[in-house]
Amino acid sequence: MNTETQITEAGATPTKAGATPLDRPDTPTAPDTTVSYVYALSRAGTALDTTAPQLTGLDDGPLRTVTCGELSALVSSVPAGAYSEEGMRARLEDLSELAAVARTHHAVIEAAYATTTVLPMRLATVYLDDARVRSMLHERRADFGELLTWLEGHVELGVKVYADPREAVAAPPVPAPASTPAPVSPGRAYLQQRRAQRRHNRDAYRAAGAVAGAVPDRVSALARARVAHRPQQGELASGPGENISNEAYLVPAERTGQFHQALTGLADDVPGVHVEITGPWAPYSFATPPTAGAGT
Repeated sequence: MNTETQITEAGATPTKAGATPLDRPDTPTAPDTTVSYVYALSRAGTALDTTAPQLTGLDDGPLRTVTCGELSALVSSVPAGAYSEEGMRARLEDLSELAAVARTHHAVIEAAYATTTVLPMRLATVYLDDARVRSMLHERRADFGELLTWLEGHVELGVKVYADPREAVAAPPVPAPASTPAPVSPGRAYLQQRRAQRRHNRDAYRAAGAVAGAVPDRVSALARARVAHRPQQGELASGPGENISNEAYLVPAERTGQFHQALTGLADDVPGVHVEITGPWAPYSFATPPTAGAGT
């Protein structure tokens, strides 16, 4: 996952889902002090306790676990001023600075997820101290415990569909019956070319929409849940053309191969349409409990 993709796909934007819906809980007032930055949650007594001291967090700080009952939080100390409301607002204005924070944030989560099931926290979730972290774990212990059980043994896979009208135009045309075309003026030829271009654009987007619509049906038996994210734009879209569909699926870890196989060849015969599968990731998009009675 590249840095830009980390920011949008894996739940690292400050306004996007992908972690527990906690507002910034504390606003430090002394910028020369440190606060507790929370990366992820897990069950106490798991491999997280062993893994934490081996990891390096933001600002090269060592990681530790803060435990309350059956839950542990993966935490490091960071400068209060840099991670206050004002400090993070300044970072949001600098994509490269935000990307550096996101890169470390997700590296820690992925390393932890390689050893045990974790619940990723939203980027820049900070508390005044470890005591506040323990209080948070105690207050939400039931929700977090149920969610960890729900995520156990699952990974997140992303599916993006791209429309590229330029490639559709470049595709070999279907041979037409042999005939002698009537001569046309340069102006008429230009208008014909423009109409053909618009037709190719429409066709490419319609075809991409049809491919995107077929994805959920193909993988419905393999995925436990599905989340539709906003399509990525500009530098954040890594594939060719325009990203028209950006979805995340919660899939049993042992079925990732079947998931890939189910989507193999979906757009092979559709000029100008591409399907990209990403992951597996920690379940950033599913770190909020599903609504009771709701489907995927």
